[in-house]
Formats: sequence, C-alpha cells, structure tokens
Amino acid sequence: MSQYIVSARKYRPDSFETLLGQDVIARTLSNSIKRGQLAHAYLFCGPRGVGKTTTARIFAKMINCAHPGPDMEPCGQCESCVSFQEGRSYCIHELDAASNNSVEDIKALMEKVQVPPQVGKYSVYIIDEVHMLSQAAFNAFLKTLEEPPAHAIFILATTEKHKILPTILSRCQTYDFNRIGIADMVKNLRGIASREGVTIDDESLHVIASKADGAMRDALTIFDQTVAFCGTEIRYEDVIRNLNVLDYEYSFSMVEDFLAGDYGAALKTFDEVLAKGFNALHFVAALSTHFRDLVVARTAGLDALLQLPDSLKKRYREQAEKCSLQFLYEALNVTTACEAGYKAAVNPRLHIEFALMKLAFLTGNQAVPQAAPAAKPAPAAKPAPAVKPAPAVEPAPVTAPAPADKTAVAPKPVPETPAEPTAVQAPERRRRTPKTGSALSMTAILEEKEEKPAEEAPVQVVDALPDEEAILDKWKTLSGKYASRPRLANALAQSKLRIVEENGVKSVFFSVSNAAQKQWIEDKLLRELENSFRELLSCVKVNLHVDDVPEEETGEKIPYMPEEKARALMEQNPEVRAIVADLGLDTK
Repeated sequence: MSQYIVSARKYRPDSFETLLGQDVIARTLSNSIKRGQLAHAYLFCGPRGVGKTTTARIFAKMINCAHPGPDMEPCGQCESCVSFQEGRSYCIHELDAASNNSVEDIKALMEKVQVPPQVGKYSVYIIDEVHMLSQAAFNAFLKTLEEPPAHAIFILATTEKHKILPTILSRCQTYDFNRIGIADMVKNLRGIASREGVTIDDESLHVIASKADGAMRDALTIFDQTVAFCGTEIRYEDVIRNLNVLDYEYSFSMVEDFLAGDYGAALKTFDEVLAKGFNALHFVAALSTHFRDLVVARTAGLDALLQLPDSLKKRYREQAEKCSLQFLYEALNVTTACEAGYKAAVNPRLHIEFALMKLAFLTGNQAVPQAAPAAKPAPAAKPAPAVKPAPAVEPAPVTAPAPADKTAVAPKPVPETPAEPTAVQAPERRRRTPKTGSALSMTAILEEKEEKPAEEAPVQVVDALPDEEAILDKWKTLSGKYASRPRLANALAQSKLRIVEENGVKSVFFSVSNAAQKQWIEDKLLRELENSFRELLSCVKVNLHVDDVPEEETGEKIPYMPEEKARALMEQNPEVRAIVADLGLDTK
C-alpha cells in the first residue's frame, strides 16, 4: 500500500501563482524580491488555514533560488529548490513557538542565527505561533530581531496579532491575510476533485466551502473526510448527512408554511429537525441566513452577495418573488431577536416555537379554519338581528347633520348637556381614544389629558362663592394632592392662608418661608396650583396669590437655599468659617 498524503499537504501551493486568495500579499512580496528590497523581519497574521506558513516557505524558496526566471519564479532544478522540495533544505529553519517558548530556546536560536547558510544567500527562520512566546523570551528576542546578521531573515506567523508586544510589531513588516472566499474555494476544490477522479456536484462543494469558514486547509480536510465516506461519487444528501449540516429544503419549506400562515406545519418541521439531532440555535441561525438570502435575491443588483450555486440561486429568486419586502424585514427582526434571547430563555424550545408562530402570523393568512364550523351549529345567536328593525337607532343620523358633520356620531350625549358646547366635544374625544384593547397612540394620550378638564367643566358653579371653612378644607386636600412632590407639598402644608373678598371674587393669599421660595412658586407653579384649587372648589371666582414675605422682626431668617444654609453655618460656627477661609472654599 502506497503512503497516503492528505490533500492539504499534497496540493499545498509551491509558488505565488498557485497561492489562493492572497493576491495583494503575493504581489508585494514578489516585487520586493525583484527590486532587492528584502526586510530582515516579516509578520504574517490572519485566521487559520489561509496560507501564512505556505507563503513563508514560498518566499524562502524564491529568495534562495540560484537561477530564478524573469518574474523571479524558482527554477526547481538548483540545489536549493531540490532540497526544498525534498524537505531537507538547510536554508529554511522552522520553529514552533508553542513548544519552544522559553528564554533558553531563544538563546539557542540566536546562536544558530550567527551561522551563515551553506546553500543559497539567506537563512530564513520561520517561527510559527509566535504569540506563544513568553514575555522574557520576547524581550530576549528583541535585539536579534532588530539587527540580525545580513544573511538572516525572520518570518513570524501568528493567528493572534493582539498578543504580540508592540516592540516586536515595530520591528517587522506586517501582512494581514484574509479569509478565502467561497467562490475561490469551490473553484480550487473542483480542480482537486477532477485530479483525484472524484465526481461531486456544486451544492456539495458549496456546503464544504461554507463549513470551512474561509480556511482552505479546513476545506481540504472536509473534502478528504467526505471522499472517505462517499467514495468517488459524492452526492449532496451524503455530504449533509456526513457533515451534520441542515438541508436547504427545511428553510424553503418553512418559508412556504409562513406565507400560508400554517404555523402547525412549521412546528412539525421544527420537531423533525430536533429529532434528527440538530442544534436548535443553529436552526434559527440557518433560518435567519435564509431570510437574508431571500432579501438579496429579491433586490436587483445584489447577485454578487448571494454566494450560492446557480441552481439554488434560481430557487431563491422564485421564492423571493412570493415574499414582500416588509414580510422579509419583519421575519429577520423576529429570527435575530430569537437568536439574541435564546441563551437567556428558561424554555429554549418554547422560545423558538413562539418565534415560529410569530412568523406564521406576519402575513395574516392564518390557516386555522377548523374552529370556525363549530360556531355554525349555534343558531341561537341569529335571532339577535331581529333588533335591527327597531327604528330608535336609525332616526339619529337624520337629525345629526343639522348641527355639523363632526357630531353625527354622537347624537345621544347632546340632550344631556344641550347648553354647553364642551359637552358635545367630549364624546368625540372619547370616541377617538381606544377603549377595546387596541394600542394607544401619542395623540390619543394627549387628547385624553385634554379631556379631563372638559369633562369636569359642567360641574363648575360660578354664582356661589365658597366660604372660609370650605377654602381651608380644600387647601388641605390640595397639599395632599402633591404628595409625590415632597418639597411643594411641605410648603403648602405649612402655609397660612389670608382670604380677601372683593367685587365678587375671593383672593386666597398663602404664606411661604422666604423670598426664594416665593419666586420659585410664582415662576413655575402658581398657575398650576390655581387651576387645581379651582377644580377642588368647583368655582372659577377664586384667585390664588403668594403672600408677601414679612420682614423678620427678630432679625432671624430661616435659611432655605444651599448658600443661605452655608452662610448661617459659618456665622454660628467660627471653626467652620476658619476652615472655609483656609481652604479657599466657595459657598455659592
């Protein structure tokens, strides 16, 4: 039996032309070799499996080739190229920093760097997973990395750039490797399958590429695993079963159920998915991705964002035509919210099932007509229309147009308060305010606030003035009305009233503690207090005033504002006054 080599090693790129998905980096390194502008240290960083170490090996091979081509391609025949292909090159030294991360390992490397290469011009030291070096090892490596011998070139590779010291980063040319696109991976996998004699369809290739998440090495590993399971004839059904990937058909079927409003079928499909062992959260994520692809397929000019085989693109376009953009937007809102709240849900399955029911109700085409026939055998409810012939309701619209079109809907309240125009307007406002469980709007709330004084207006008595006892009693009620505002309630409760009657109007003067409190009430609260007091007394011929603050006969003044309290404290305590003076404090 011949030795088996996995595809990730067998088809590893050996030149910049075969390097996949890193065209910018390949061009930059090739130009630096052509112009002879080689740096002494490079840092290759990026996700796993995107070609960092492979690029480092290709670069080392190119700079040591004895007979390079016009574009600096390796000749493949010199000793350096042959030893590189056979894996015995003495010009390339690879070090795994994960297992050689101590100061002693770096010291051994520094001694090794002093030895010039036996073949070729440069000794290239590739340090993989360099972020695993210890702090002390990084510090020991700094001087050598900054000023190495002329024949030494360091290439550091890492997947976690943020863990490397800034002093190391400043001494290297940094190259950020990108994830490889699905289209590039599918193209490469198709070529490898052709060389291996494997028959595979585009849907299977896209599943493998999507599962690899941008890493070509992972895609090749999954490809080998699939070939081991399916043989040389690979079908889509076998791929998704081997990789435990959710089939596209579930998402297509779910959306059809949502459009039909059949939440029962959607719940059955979800139960089938769980019965096959799929993760519930992954199912919701797949559903979100499906809705996203439908949005892309429905919008013209976004075909480049739909990374799917042509056969699936056609199906997505057909289903997207059945969906409105509003439905897709609301569906995405539901699924993403379901994903976000999944981990916090006490009952995760119920959390997802509730989201599926929401999706089925988005279109308003609920498939629940089975409960409707149960209402037909009940003929008892039909005699109710016999009330319709009663003419009592019909004459109302005939007399309503005489006053105005607005009041056509409110003929009944008019006889109750015929003399007051506000009594006609009140029913109109009540009619616009939702009363039967519908959502309240801001306009309805504002109208409801305006409605309260209009309802109480008919109760006002304008002829009879309240006596002094009623005024004192309602004043206590007024202070209790503002219990939620302790500062105001306390000021009202401690006030002394002075009542003056003149020209059929009573003026109520109430006392306050000081001038600052008087100014505060007059500027911001007096009008509100007067209206509230009139409502309590049911009389508009009562005016409210803040009494003048009398001059203190004893010379004592009650401090109210913070600066007044500070001054009073300083006057009573010389020690406090001395501390304020020593520290230069401001009492304002």
